[in-house]
Amino acid sequence: MHSTSARERLLAAADELFYREGVQTVGVDRISKRAGASKKSLYTVFGSKEALVVAYLDVRRTSIEQAITQGLARFNTPRERLLGVFEIQGEFFAAPDYNGCPFLAASAEAAHGSLVERAHADYRAWVRALLTGLAAEADVPDPEAAGRELHLLYDAAAVAARADHDPSPATVARTAAAALLDRRQTP
Repeated sequence: MHSTSARERLLAAADELFYREGVQTVGVDRISKRAGASKKSLYTVFGSKEALVVAYLDVRRTSIEQAITQGLARFNTPRERLLGVFEIQGEFFAAPDYNGCPFLAASAEAAHGSLVERAHADYRAWVRALLTGLAAEADVPDPEAAGRELHLLYDAAAVAARADHDPSPATVARTAAAALLDRRQTP
């Protein structure tokens, strides 16, 4: 039998509660209770609620990065991989527990300059670098500009999917991304 550590239990509880209900509305008492750990254990392991939020976002980021990276392996050409990002995003949106971008939600509630805001900025930088790199591989002219435009579509799709409780914005974003690529490829 494998027993989970207090850290693992606390992170699992934080992941569930923060993602479903929001960072500010969920207190450390609820997380500790859900995890079957004391509040003292939470502070011993993480030091602060903010550090727990950052750890939760780190777990989410690793999961998202792995899902996208592994998902891209099923696409054959650089253009298919670039557009495939939006298909993979649509798979996230279609999950029954999809509740929007955890980074956007957490940073919206965070203080300016906080570690949570930094975690959101780091995640956004990863998404931008991914899209820019895929644009370069697809020989899209000015991949930096294309990456910024594609990132805007990626973000907009996530916000719309959450606001409308509808996964279809990923399909709309993919169609817009294809049009953007075609426009950039046309001399």
